[in-house]
Amino acid sequence: MTLTQIYEDVLTEFETDGWISDVVQVLSSGKEGTVYCCRGGVRTDRELVAVKVYRPREHRTFRNDAVYQQGRWIPDKRLRKAVASKSGVGRQVQASGWVGHELETLQLLHGAGAAVPEPLARSGQSLVMSYVGDIVSPAPLLQHAEVPRADADALFRRLLREIELWLACGRIHADLSPFNILLWRGEPTVIDFPQSVDPEVNPNAGNLLARDVANVCRFFARLGVRADAEMIAAGMWRRYLHRELRL
Repeated sequence: MTLTQIYEDVLTEFETDGWISDVVQVLSSGKEGTVYCCRGGVRTDRELVAVKVYRPREHRTFRNDAVYQQGRWIPDKRLRKAVASKSGVGRQVQASGWVGHELETLQLLHGAGAAVPEPLARSGQSLVMSYVGDIVSPAPLLQHAEVPRADADALFRRLLREIELWLACGRIHADLSPFNILLWRGEPTVIDFPQSVDPEVNPNAGNLLARDVANVCRFFARLGVRADAEMIAAGMWRRYLHRELRL
């Protein structure tokens, strides 16, 4: 089955289930999957929703996921063995876990008031989420948005508070960059959390946090915001370890 057929089947299923009524446009197509802007169906009161359809693992370019998977627990012993042996079943379990992890993370963070999409529904390897933007213009990525220098420092500090909130919830984005931060009417929304890690169990968590912070600092440095990324990340990590950043 081709990717086009897979995507069409998923969208048809969401339409049949009442989550969408029709597809407006493709928003993005990247290493994880394709995101569509759709009109909301009878199951939601939203005019527009976003549908993210993951690529099958064999079609994904984002395959080096071992660093993110460390510490994730699979309760079923048989499935754990399948994943360890890298069998066909094991690869299917990993792919499903990738989607399920993003869903659980979005539910957790949205419930805590974080600036992330609200997850609405899941079907297999796809999610329905809240949409950011309007029917004419989807929210641009921070990388492509026009950010006035006068607003840069406030937006930078807002994103640092978001990172701290995620950490307090037991999550680190682990792939944060201006390419997965949306900006709409001055407000950020952060997307793409399938690779997010739990700092309690992932041994790479501190380094991944530092990389996220460094990426944000690097972008805002171009707008005149001066910040010490290493010091900021170390301070967050220290407060987390001292249980000062816990909900």
